[in-house]
Amino acid sequence: MEKSHLLAQHQPLVRRIALQMLAKLPASVELDDLIQAGMIGLLDASSRYEDGKGAQFETFVSQRIRGAMLDELRASDWGSRGLRQSARAVEKAIHKLEHVLGRPPTEGEIAKEMKMELSDYQSLLQDVQGCQLLYVEDFAKGEAENPFIDMHAQAASHDRGGSNDPLAQLLESGFRHQLIDAISTLPERDQLLLNLYYEEELNLREIGAILEVSQSRVCQLHSQAISRLRARLKDELKDD
Repeated sequence: MEKSHLLAQHQPLVRRIALQMLAKLPASVELDDLIQAGMIGLLDASSRYEDGKGAQFETFVSQRIRGAMLDELRASDWGSRGLRQSARAVEKAIHKLEHVLGRPPTEGEIAKEMKMELSDYQSLLQDVQGCQLLYVEDFAKGEAENPFIDMHAQAASHDRGGSNDPLAQLLESGFRHQLIDAISTLPERDQLLLNLYYEEELNLREIGAILEVSQSRVCQLHSQAISRLRARLKDELKDD
C-alpha cells in the first residue's frame, strides 16, 4: 500500500484517536499536536507491518498512533511538576488511610489527612485531572527485577514479534489481572465511572448525566478514582 494512500485512508482514524485522548487531557494540550504525532506513528506503522491490510493491521496502526501521541505528551511535559506532586500527595494520603481504616477513605477523610478544606481538596482533584496516567515505571521495585521496565524499553525501541512483543509480555505478565482485581476493590461509583470513561468511552457530559452530577464533579471523581487505583496497584505489585 502506497504511503500517500495509507495516510489519506487512515487520517480519520488518527483524528478520532486524538479526540478521544484530548477529552482526558488538560486544556493546554492542542489537538493539532496530537494529530501530527499520530500521523508520524501511522507512517512508522506502515513501514513496520508486512501486510498492511486487514483487521490485524488496523489494530497495529491504532496502537502505534496512540503510542506516538503518548510519546509526544511525555516529551512536552504536559503536566507541571507542581500538579504531579499534588497528584502524588493525594495518592499517598489515600494509601495511608486505606491501611489505617481497612477500607477506601471518603473525600472528607482524605481532605482531613491532607489538612485541607473539603472544597479545596475537590478543587485540587479537578486541577490534577489528566496528570494521573498509569505508567509501569511507577510500580518498579528496581529496574533489574521489574519485567515492566523491560517491556517499556522494548516498546520504545519498536521491537516486534515473538518474545519481544511488549503487548504479549503485558498480557502474559499478569498485570492485566492485577489491574482488574484492583478496580474490583474500588467503591462501586468509581468502578462505574472508570468503566464509562475507558471501556464505553463516554465523554464527561454523558457520564455526568448517568451519575447525575456536573461535568466538573466527574473530573473530581475521576481524579480520585485514579488515585485510589494507583495506590492499590502499588500494594498489589509490592506483594508479588
